[in-house]
Amino acid sequence: MNLKHSAVRASGLVMSVLMASWLVAGCGTTTKDETSGWSTDKLYSEAKEEAANGNYERAGKLFERLEGRAAGTLLAQQAEIEHAYVLYKTGEKAQALQTLERFLKLHPTSPAADYALYLQGLVNFNDNLGILGSIAKQDLSERDQQASRDAFQSFKQLVDQYPQSRYAEDAQVRMNYITNSLAQYEVHVARYYYRRGAYVAAANRAQQAVQEFQQSPSSEEALFIMMRSYEKLGLVQLHDDAQRVLRQNFPTSPYLTAEGLRSKERSWWQFW
Repeated sequence: MNLKHSAVRASGLVMSVLMASWLVAGCGTTTKDETSGWSTDKLYSEAKEEAANGNYERAGKLFERLEGRAAGTLLAQQAEIEHAYVLYKTGEKAQALQTLERFLKLHPTSPAADYALYLQGLVNFNDNLGILGSIAKQDLSERDQQASRDAFQSFKQLVDQYPQSRYAEDAQVRMNYITNSLAQYEVHVARYYYRRGAYVAAANRAQQAVQEFQQSPSSEEALFIMMRSYEKLGLVQLHDDAQRVLRQNFPTSPYLTAEGLRSKERSWWQFW
């Protein structure tokens, strides 16, 4: 019995030592929050510096902490906006848009609302395929246009509500680009339909481009696609109407002369 009790006591002692070791080890691996003693101003400046240096992951964590500590202040609003920018830069576009949408819903009168709209537009704008060039020979007019339309709405809201904003001028430039790209997209699709002999679809898509984007240079080409589609369909009156509008708005259009048309055919209208 004594041996048995001794064995039990020894086993209990071993377990106690192991438990103590685990507790010590656990305490030793606890991560200390180095920002716990920082002021909100220091936290903001450190986050900004990390973002400026391209350390977006760390900057995002610092901005998140600042949002919590400065809750209810303008600094917290600024941190939320900065966090959205960091998410955008790291490719987390969906999260960035969610953050901005929440910000605009909760703080519609914030001094940073104009920047939030501008950033919202930028996230959707996809500048890698926009003003800054093209990738793999594919431009913005050849891609799905929903994001471009969303970007346009954000920029338009910015320009309409905050015309004196420092971001308004750039937003207007991007709006003009998006308008032209959307028009080009409609013409691109109309051209696709025409090439495949779907003349009704081609005419309808070209007409949509003309109606929605009257001031776009692409409306010239759209009118020509309408004219040729109606000709193929034997719709003489509609053909003549499209030709008349084309002549009135673009009197020097190469699409109105046989020589100009042949020139276009040799270059990129090879499907006629």
